[in-house]
Parts: sequence; C-alpha cells; structure tokens
Amino acid sequence: MTSLSIALQNYNNGVVMIAVFALVCAILVGLLIKFMATSDRDKDEPKER
Repeated sequence: MTSLSIALQNYNNGVVMIAVFALVCAILVGLLIKFMATSDRDKDEPKER
C-alpha cells in the first residue's frame, strides 16, 4: 500500500499531457481567429452554391 501512495505523487506525466493539450487548444484557437480575420468573400457578394 505504501508503494501505491508514492506512485500517485508523480505528476510529471499529467503535467506534460496538460501542457500538450493547452498547446493544441491554443493552436486551434489561433487558426480559427486567423480564418475569421482573413475572409476573402465580400459581404455584398452572393453566396455560390
């Protein structure tokens, strides 16, 4: 039982996974803002189907 409680105190893997998740989220939000800011279509131009 002692080795189980010692193993639960190692947070390195969780910290790395959270950092990778935060990096991916930041990249996706950045791409979304980039695509929203660079719109090639004018507002008065009709949509193509």
